[in-house]
Amino acid sequence: MKQLVEKYVLMDEEAMRRSLIRVAYQILEDLGDLSDVYFIGIKTRGEPLAKRVLENLERIAGLKIPYGGLDITFYRDDLSMVADKPVVKGTNLPGQIEDHRIVLVDDVLYTGRTVRAALDALVHFGRPKAVYLFCLIDRGWRELPICANWVGKRITTTQKEVVKVKLRETDGVDAVVIAERTE
Repeated sequence: MKQLVEKYVLMDEEAMRRSLIRVAYQILEDLGDLSDVYFIGIKTRGEPLAKRVLENLERIAGLKIPYGGLDITFYRDDLSMVADKPVVKGTNLPGQIEDHRIVLVDDVLYTGRTVRAALDALVHFGRPKAVYLFCLIDRGWRELPICANWVGKRITTTQKEVVKVKLRETDGVDAVVIAERTE
């Protein structure tokens, strides 16, 4: 049976905090006027990450930006391999997405399949003006031509390695850990 063994901590709480502040400045600089922007986190960990970036934008520029969460469960192309009985977490969008620019937020960008599923799910609710992507970690190994507009940290991994993002909202601690599958 395969097990996950944690190898090292890639980002601790402070490194994650600094990264989320930096990306808030980058988003503000790149997008300018944010009055037509919604932040939508890909459930589960993308939603609290979106909220944290928005809290930083509020401190930096005094902006209140709507955010929500997107459940991609039924849009995955590997649904039958993930679980016999998938857990649906529910989508909560901040409003109609037409005429809005969307910043999708996720924890780890790997093959690109999660982002593809999120795009499929998103257009189910309407046609946004534009869609951008922020991922806390980009670990490479893309299978689809997808890249993030903003990245907290780019790393090189092996396919045996697993990037585990832990958030205090879901895991009780903030850290990014590199683990490895063992036989």
